Amino acid sequence: MKSESHSAAPRRVAVSSLSTKGIANRSRTYALVFAATFAAVAAVHPAASQTYSVLYTFTGAAGDGAYPYATLVVDHAGNIYGTTYGGGTYGYGTVFKLDTSGNETVLYTFTGAGDGGKPEAGLWMDSAGDLYGTTEYGGLFNFGTVFKLDPTGAETVLHSFAGGGTDGEYPVAGLVPHGGNLYGTTYFGGARYVGTVFEMSKAGKEKIVRSFRQGPGDGQYPYGGVTLDAAGNAYGTTFDGGAFDLGIVFKVDATGKETLLHSFSGPPDGGAPFSGLVQDETGNIYGATDRGGDASCYSSLGCGVVFKLDSTGTETVLHTFTGFPNDGEFPGTGLARDSSGNLYGTTGEGGSSNNGTVFEISSSGTETVLHSFAGGTDGKLPSAALALDKAGNLYGTTYWGGDTLCGDFTGCGVIFKLTP
Repeated sequence: MKSESHSAAPRRVAVSSLSTKGIANRSRTYALVFAATFAAVAAVHPAASQTYSVLYTFTGAAGDGAYPYATLVVDHAGNIYGTTYGGGTYGYGTVFKLDTSGNETVLYTFTGAGDGGKPEAGLWMDSAGDLYGTTEYGGLFNFGTVFKLDPTGAETVLHSFAGGGTDGEYPVAGLVPHGGNLYGTTYFGGARYVGTVFEMSKAGKEKIVRSFRQGPGDGQYPYGGVTLDAAGNAYGTTFDGGAFDLGIVFKVDATGKETLLHSFSGPPDGGAPFSGLVQDETGNIYGATDRGGDASCYSSLGCGVVFKLDSTGTETVLHTFTGFPNDGEFPGTGLARDSSGNLYGTTGEGGSSNNGTVFEISSSGTETVLHSFAGGTDGKLPSAALALDKAGNLYGTTYWGGDTLCGDFTGCGVIFKLTP
C-alpha cells in the first residue's frame, strides 16, 4: 500500500514545487510557463468588522483526524460534516461530524486498503442523510474510490477505480448530483492517462463521460470537480493543456462531446486552475486560477486571479491577486457565491502574515480581505473552498495551524467560522 506523507504541504499551493514548464505527472513535479494576454486589476479593500472563530482544532490523537483538505457540508440543523486527509486510527484519513456545540464525532476512519484512503474532497449529503465522497487512494487497485456512508457510519465502496486506460485514476474532487446520478473527475487515468469526467449511479454503476486528450486542443489533469447546468452539461477546469499548456475551462455535454471554452495564457490572464466552477442564474461561470495575473508577483508566474466566463466564452478577470502583505496569493480552491452575486474564497498564502486569507469579491470585482490567518491557533494554509449557510456565515478549514503539538510543529488544521 502506497503511503502518502501526512504533513506535506498540499499540492495546490506547494509553490516550491513549481518551475517553468507545466504539470508533468503525479510525482508532485508541477511546472508552469506564462505568456501575456489581458487582465482587470481591482483594488483591495480592508476588511469590515468580521467575527472569526475556531470551531474545532484537530489533534491527530486517539483516532482524531488531521489535515482537513476539503470543503465542508452544513446540514439544516447546523451540523458540519467533512473529511481529513490524514489522521484516524490508521493514518489514512477520516469522515467527521461536528455538532453545533463543537463536539466532534469521527464517523469513519479509512484503512488505506479496499475501503479507500486519503480523502482529498468534500462530501455530498442526500435527503436521507447518506454521505457520498471520494478517496484519492485505496480501493481494489489503489487508484481511489467512490464511497457512501450511511447515518450509522457504515461504509459502502460504490466503485474502485481500475485505471489501465479504461477507467479513471485518483479522484481528488468531490461529487455533484444530477438526474439521480453523481458526477465527478479523476485527475489521472482514462484513455490517454490525463484524466476523466465520470458518471456514477448511487448503486455504483460507472460510466466514463469524457477521457481528456493530450495536445493544445484539449485539457489534461482535471484537478477540480464539475458543475452541471439544468440540461446536464458539465463545466470544469483542467490544470494543464490547452493552447498555452496552462489549463482550460471546458464544457462536456451528456453525450461526452467537449467544448473548450477558454485556454488560459498566463499573466495577465490566469493560469493553472486547480478548482472547480460556480454558475449563476444566467449561465455565467466563475472560478479561480492558482497562477497568472500580476507578473510581478511570485517570480513572474503570478499569484492567481478570479475570473468570469460568460455564455459566449468571453472571459473577464474580476480580480488579480497581488500577494503578501496586503492581499492573498494562490487561490487554488473553489469559490462560493451568495444570492447577491458576491464571491467568497480562500488563498493558500499571502495576507498580513503570509499564511493565507479569506476574501470576498463583489459583483463589480472589488475585493475585500475578510481574514488574514496568523498561522498559530487560528489556522494556516486554507486549502478548501468555503461553505455558505443561509445566514451568510462562512465555514472552512485550514490544512495546517491549530495545535502545534500535532504534526511537525505546524499543527494539523482547524475548522473555522467567519460571521459577517
